[in-house]
Amino acid sequence: MIPYGRQDISQADIDAVTDVLKSDFLTQGPAIPRFEASVAKRVGAIHALAMNSATSALHAAVAALGVGPGDVVWTSPITFVASANCARYCGAEVDFVDIDPDTFNMSADALETKLTHAKAQGRLPKVVIPVHMGGQSPDMARIHALCASEGIGIVEDASHSIGASYRDQPVGACLYSDITVFSFHPVKIITTAEGGMATTNNPDLASRMDLLRSHGVTRDEAMMDVPTHGPWYYQQISLGWNYRLTDIQAALGLSQIDRLDDFVDTRNRMAERYDVLLADLPVVRPGRITGARSSFHLYVVRLPEADSVRHRRVFEALRAGGIGVNLHYIPVHLHPYYAAQGFALGDFPQSEDYYNRAISIPLHPNLTQAEQDTVVSTLRAALS
Repeated sequence: MIPYGRQDISQADIDAVTDVLKSDFLTQGPAIPRFEASVAKRVGAIHALAMNSATSALHAAVAALGVGPGDVVWTSPITFVASANCARYCGAEVDFVDIDPDTFNMSADALETKLTHAKAQGRLPKVVIPVHMGGQSPDMARIHALCASEGIGIVEDASHSIGASYRDQPVGACLYSDITVFSFHPVKIITTAEGGMATTNNPDLASRMDLLRSHGVTRDEAMMDVPTHGPWYYQQISLGWNYRLTDIQAALGLSQIDRLDDFVDTRNRMAERYDVLLADLPVVRPGRITGARSSFHLYVVRLPEADSVRHRRVFEALRAGGIGVNLHYIPVHLHPYYAAQGFALGDFPQSEDYYNRAISIPLHPNLTQAEQDTVVSTLRAALS
């Protein structure tokens, strides 16, 4: 089976992890701040905070922005459920903004229309979470302009997009958002096995996320309500969580980020090759937006028409042919948990049309040209 995604672990990665295993610190040691500094420098952000998953980072991000009961958070229906769940963890309601059919990202046109209606009803969102679907940035400049005029916070769910760029700036620089979140799951661009990172240029948000990721506990006397009792003393000053990354994971991330540019270059070359190989097949190739470079975490093809029976038949034929295709994603509003909150089929037609046509085909740094050829020939047979 040719997998749709796969980590690339080098001897240098193994050596970096082994060095930490032989050191005095397996967690809460020096590898974590080094990894954070490396990511911050790479993406052009002032602050970076490592966490044990991108889900944790999303939760900490919306909590740091003050999301709570009575608030509403908007995100895209085409994403993993964590992009919405993070708001529910804070007691907020969730709503969705339909996607652009070419890029699969939150549609800025749909956002503008929804904001106009929400403002008239006095029900604007507290935070909007645009998702970088497949590694390509949404139209963040326009999304930022729409939200900033209403005082709406923005968290970029860039779980797919470390190494990508938008308007000649690295994704994660937070030029058009309050916070950006990355994922380091094994199938992502770089990996820490499991892990995530939040970047921001706002020192107050950085301080809040730092506190929240570690139980709400501080050793900073300036944050305490009484003078310290001694060098052992700490206080819990808010309700936080154990969202910390380990030094073992940070060491792997530090080693991996040295190859980030190579990984992204390789993925782009493969995507361009797929563009050529698929040109004569009856599928729709992924669109691009001007001024952005995708990290190509995913390469999603779509059947020309929404046909759930044919869609499943093609998908199953590919799996039977040894191609480890996947479908990213089931529209979040159609999951039973969100359907129970009042969402229904027909609410977000572009996302639902996407779901009935999309197939993620294999793309990862170790994929060979021969394997790409096999993917395309198997797809050709499945389509026929």
